[in-house]
Amino acid sequence: MKKTILLAAVLTMFVTSCTNSKTESETKTKKQLPTRYVQEIEHLYINNTQAYNPLNYSYHTGLWIPYTYYDEYMSGKSEEEFRSIIRKKLTDAKTDGVNTVYLHVHPFGDAYYRSEIFPKGSFLDGEYDPLQIMLEEAHKLSLSAHAWINPLRCQTVEEMKQLPDTFIIKTWTNDTENNSVKIVNGRWYLNPAYDETIKLVSQCVNEILNNYNVDGIHIDDYFYPTTAEDFDKEAFEASGDTNLTAWRTENCTRLVKAIYDTVKAYDSRMLFGISPQGNINSNYTTQYADVRLWGGESGYCDYIVPQLYFGFKNETCPFEPTLREWENIVKNSSVSLVIGLAAYKLGKEDTWAGAAGKQEWIENPDIIDEQIESVKKSSANGYSLYK
Repeated sequence: MKKTILLAAVLTMFVTSCTNSKTESETKTKKQLPTRYVQEIEHLYINNTQAYNPLNYSYHTGLWIPYTYYDEYMSGKSEEEFRSIIRKKLTDAKTDGVNTVYLHVHPFGDAYYRSEIFPKGSFLDGEYDPLQIMLEEAHKLSLSAHAWINPLRCQTVEEMKQLPDTFIIKTWTNDTENNSVKIVNGRWYLNPAYDETIKLVSQCVNEILNNYNVDGIHIDDYFYPTTAEDFDKEAFEASGDTNLTAWRTENCTRLVKAIYDTVKAYDSRMLFGISPQGNINSNYTTQYADVRLWGGESGYCDYIVPQLYFGFKNETCPFEPTLREWENIVKNSSVSLVIGLAAYKLGKEDTWAGAAGKQEWIENPDIIDEQIESVKKSSANGYSLYK
């Protein structure tokens, strides 16, 4: 939670005695200090409005910590047990060279944090605060910790029935005239065509920013859940537009822009990142995600992490050429390119890679190391692992 006034005063005195951001002596002093001390000083610096300075790194070595771990980490576990588990997970990550973690806190219209807007995540048996614990343990290790949310994906139909009517999304599902939430394949999804959705997502982000010392907000590739025309038929007809694809793409951009603006309004030093599909064309044809705009111009995100979950021999998106394509997109100096790598594929058959690449992740146990070397030789600002 927010630092106390006393702590802020103490840290301010410490930083003031060590640094002066406008002087030549500061530059010389920082160059002489070991890297870890420079990072600690920058992490502790306090301005006039915020008691917490987001901790982020210019070269990003990231790790996703998804909700799929939470059954093992939380179900039937006490607060102390969860803290012990997450401490080991983060310590191992730090040992492996990770400096940034994405903590999945809002995967299905729920909350693995204290929320007045969303219900508690289904894997959380206790009354403790998983996000607060994960942030404490991450920051002890000088890991940058970003709150990872899925803005549109909500509960299944059966799960939604079990929720109290006090939650806003539940009230929307009860209202047959409300089209801002729709069912796709047995699961509810928010519809980005509506202002109510944009507002709710912004409230979600604000709630996290106002209550936790996160270093950034992170979203992945769950935008439109379907290409079916009936998903947002009512809103499209009311819009007067004639190009469904362009209209949906603009809806996603409005969503992204709203999150970015919410983050920057809270603290301009805070980062907002997006992790879209690695296949550039699929972003446009299946999810209406304008990655060329978001990665190529200022004002939409601070970093973009395309999921290049492809081997070198993948017949649709071979790793090296796809990496070059993303380099060509992300040339704006205000946006960092971070490459997402599929460590989870090691030792497994890659079903969709074509005949040439099907066995690559089995036959080449060094593939991730080789991809990291490729990233280091590129213009990218780092890489992140999905294990």
